[in-house]
Amino acid sequence: MKPKSLSPSRSLPPRRLLAIAAAAALFSSQGVHASSQTKHPKATLNGTEVICPLGSFICPPRPDNFALCKPNGMLEFYDPFLSKDSALRASANTQVWSDHVESPDQITYHLSGHVKTIRADQELQADVADYNSDTTDYDARGNVHYQEATHLISADHITGNTDNSTGLATGTVRYQMLDSHGNGTAVRAEMLDADRNRYTMATYSTCDIGRHIWELRAKQIETDDTTGRGYAHSATMSMYGVPFFYFPWMSFPLNNDRQSGFLYPYFEHTGRSGYQFRIPYYFNLAPNYDATLTPRYYSLRGAMLSGEVRYMFPRTSGEFQVEFLPHDNYNDQKLTSTSIDTQGQQRYLYHILNNTAVWPGWSLNTNITRASDQNYLRDFGNDLFSISTALLYSSIYLNGSGNWWSASVGGDMWQNVDPSQANSVEPYKRLPRATFNMDIPFARWYDVGMTSEAVDFHKFNQVEGARIDLYPYVDADFQGPAWFIRPKLAYRYTDYSLDGGYQRYSYYGQLGSGTTPFTQSDPSRSLPIISLDQGLIFERSTSLFDTHYTQTLEPRLYYLYVPYRNQNNLPLFDTAPMSFDDWMLFAPNQFSGADRQMNANNLTAAVTTRLLDDGGVERLSATFGQIRYFTPQKVQVPCTTVSNSTVAGCTATTDWRGSDYVTELNTQLNDQWTASTEYLWNPNSRRTDLGTFTMQRRLGFDGILNFSYRFRRGLLEQYQASAVYPLTERWRLIGEWTYSMLDKRTVEALAGVQYEGCCVKVSVVARHYVTGYYGVVTSLPPGQTAPNSDTAVMFQLEFKGMGTFSGQTESVIRRDILGYQ
Repeated sequence: MKPKSLSPSRSLPPRRLLAIAAAAALFSSQGVHASSQTKHPKATLNGTEVICPLGSFICPPRPDNFALCKPNGMLEFYDPFLSKDSALRASANTQVWSDHVESPDQITYHLSGHVKTIRADQELQADVADYNSDTTDYDARGNVHYQEATHLISADHITGNTDNSTGLATGTVRYQMLDSHGNGTAVRAEMLDADRNRYTMATYSTCDIGRHIWELRAKQIETDDTTGRGYAHSATMSMYGVPFFYFPWMSFPLNNDRQSGFLYPYFEHTGRSGYQFRIPYYFNLAPNYDATLTPRYYSLRGAMLSGEVRYMFPRTSGEFQVEFLPHDNYNDQKLTSTSIDTQGQQRYLYHILNNTAVWPGWSLNTNITRASDQNYLRDFGNDLFSISTALLYSSIYLNGSGNWWSASVGGDMWQNVDPSQANSVEPYKRLPRATFNMDIPFARWYDVGMTSEAVDFHKFNQVEGARIDLYPYVDADFQGPAWFIRPKLAYRYTDYSLDGGYQRYSYYGQLGSGTTPFTQSDPSRSLPIISLDQGLIFERSTSLFDTHYTQTLEPRLYYLYVPYRNQNNLPLFDTAPMSFDDWMLFAPNQFSGADRQMNANNLTAAVTTRLLDDGGVERLSATFGQIRYFTPQKVQVPCTTVSNSTVAGCTATTDWRGSDYVTELNTQLNDQWTASTEYLWNPNSRRTDLGTFTMQRRLGFDGILNFSYRFRRGLLEQYQASAVYPLTERWRLIGEWTYSMLDKRTVEALAGVQYEGCCVKVSVVARHYVTGYYGVVTSLPPGQTAPNSDTAVMFQLEFKGMGTFSGQTESVIRRDILGYQ
């Protein structure tokens, strides 16, 4: 007998859609779906992703990549030509094929032999199927296969009821999630309702089907699509068939949405705190606010509790972080002059960040960070950034802005967290502080504006007082396609009101430190500032290495005139000389802050050339320039001598005819490498003041090579090299080395190996780093011993789709190797 089939023109009524197709739909989202507990982008199955742009320093984490999995690794009945649009189900007809169809009463249907049904994105195959259109009970038996847009499932036997959205699958149950690469097996699968499912003796993995490197096995797994959570009872995590972690009960996410639950534990060891164990718990309290609570235990110091709260409301957003150790058990047997005895003390660190819209155009911005003591970051920091932080900054400001103006009122302060320095290194507290800036265009070319500041300065055992700084100006911007002229006329007025007892102080402390005391309670300074900035832009077509470019030649002249005013009687509240750099060629002042305004009769001459490809991308730029001084630089920051050493940051009168020669070169001739360099040569001392070179080269798809050299006379000279070298598509080597020439020692070194397979990533990294502030950014002061160092071995294991064990390794590598992804 020829097989009988129901042609597409013979569609069952909507209520009588073949039961098996309707019943199979209840498995549309019931499989165990796991996702990363980190906040990574959603995984892709084809391996496509956005590569971190060349030249980037800090790159975001890559999403889970399953490109290394077996190609076309689907269950054998997968139909790639089936529609992927589930929205068509409501209006689509159901097409049915089978060898035999029986319906004795037009209510009960019995189909047998190669049963196949298709409706939109749903397809069902079985050996035998029965359906009661009155009760909507169904029964499918023998090699039941079901496919939809996001799911595949097979079982020996499926029964259930369509109206109640219930069902039972028994025998050998297999499932696969097409949008997350998750798959597994179960002995029994139940559909409790339209959103909840239960699996008995189930497994789950994101590895290739039949090749589970890692696997989650549980006596029972329940899923709830309304909450996006899965719950496993008596669950065991295994790798290569070897169990390594047991969960009496666990909750895990079914998608990438934020979900409450435990995150993976973290282990580490440091010389200052011993072994550390922490296990975070994440609270998904609402779509617009959440919290993370992290109990910690340090073998040398005791129990610590840390937490983070984030919130986002229509008018306010922010976060609050805190770390609290109620009793420090650590007994430091090697107390030095740069450390304090914290045994038995409370230790804490908190950070408050908040932005609140007060009314239209105005917002209140809070940024507060405080630690219990100077040693906190050294004792509990585990990276070079933390231990090299010298000052914690805190501020509260009410900020407003309009079309032509901006204003702020508030204050800021700092906390010293460098144990090698006294608290006197803290900058002045600026409480209160107010600013007002405006820039009003008029006519066609002109602007009139002003920058202003009023601030009160406070610092123990230093001269204190208030300062107001007014900087009105008028400027113009005349320009055409190939030229510009920008004149500016400004006037600066700065006035002080010093507190009582100002005569007892000099610039660096009390009278007797080597400088003249202050003699006026209300000193002031006023002067005009005139500048003229002008330039030309020439273009021509050229070629280089058989590639066509547009080359520009951009000469530029900047004239600055500021008359000299004696400012030796003005205090130094927040002002210091800035290190000379390329941007200072066109700056009206070489000092930060308002306490000093340089005198000038200067002309800056600079020329820049660029190469632009046909797409307008800048492939090369080079700049050369210098300031020519027509009068001596007389404005000074006074120096004083303490213990036969000169206080850093002072300036003296100079009769230089010219500034450093500044040279810059940036190039990216193709999409594989980029390089930049800056060089400052002092013609007066005939020495190099600054030299930097940075190079980044892409190696294949995910490899990177970095090299940099940094030199600043008297402050820094370092070499740094780092690389991610792909040996194969699965293995890659990683390394980083930073060496200080001033200290003659390695600041940080890192070496490791990474493996990435279909469903796992493994990193083993050894790291050697200094644990003191000195040696990181400057040479050691007289009498200061070399900083201590520490060595750590870090291990990270990631199960794709389930998160990582010891996720700290990834963040360390990303911070140390520029461009790592």
